[in-house]
Amino acid sequence: MTETTTAQTPRGTVTSRAPRATRRRRRSKVAYLYVLPAFVVFAIFLGVPFVQTFQYSFYDWDGLSAATWAGFANYLSVVQDEELRNAFAHALVLMVFYSVIPVAIALFLTALISRANTMRGMSFFRTALFLPQVIASVVVATIWVSIYSTDGLINQTLRAIGLGDLARVWLGDYSTALMAIGFVGTWLNIGLCLVLFLSGVGNIEPVLFEAARIDGASARREFFAITLPSLRGQIAVALTLTIVSALKTFDLVYITTKGGPGTSTTVPAFEAYNRAFNTGQVGSAAAVAIALTVVIMIVTALISRLQPKDVE
Repeated sequence: MTETTTAQTPRGTVTSRAPRATRRRRRSKVAYLYVLPAFVVFAIFLGVPFVQTFQYSFYDWDGLSAATWAGFANYLSVVQDEELRNAFAHALVLMVFYSVIPVAIALFLTALISRANTMRGMSFFRTALFLPQVIASVVVATIWVSIYSTDGLINQTLRAIGLGDLARVWLGDYSTALMAIGFVGTWLNIGLCLVLFLSGVGNIEPVLFEAARIDGASARREFFAITLPSLRGQIAVALTLTIVSALKTFDLVYITTKGGPGTSTTVPAFEAYNRAFNTGQVGSAAAVAIALTVVIMIVTALISRLQPKDVE
């Protein structure tokens, strides 16, 4: 015979704890039902293709004829193939332009804005900086192709100020093509980082800034003692978003240079596309995609360590 656990309340009435536990379990099961549709969509459109890609990575296959077992040869080629090594190296360079520089510039702008809350036109300033985030990447790439062209804005400006010798086809020069793409990434991500940091500054108690200014703290001291420590969470989010965007860059490269000149602007995502649809190396493309996914997961896990621990 089972016993029901009871507890005496301050008023002297007896209540049963077993039914409460049962109700909690029922609510927990109901909660899973709300998550189920999203999980099904995820499994169909992401989970199944990922498993198939992982399977393809162990075969030599051109996408049409019969596949042959390759084992880990495709993964070894990611390390041994010079073109693939260069593609990942280019992604590391883009990480500087997509992440490090935008975060540094956005932190500098945040320090200025936090000390000039009453500056006129601040709303327009924020909107203008965030505007690139709401423009389709295809449109952004097309605009910058025009800007970098022989008669584009940059070369016209250089000629107008007497520096015509520096004018060049920026996306067609081996020495400048990758940096030109990286600069577009910098322009895109500054606004994103700035909005994140400004939202973080808005959560800081104004009393802290007032006390620091009363004590005569300089702008530099105020930034490093109050603003920067309070933005750890936002910095971690900004680094995660911008580094991942650098690693999975495809559209900008595809539209602006298609990996050229030569292979000077190839990146992992473009290599995966090129090998799968242009050169008939589906197995190698799948291995590149899986390797890129693993790199992104590792980077994301490392950056998550910057997140401040919740204080209970």
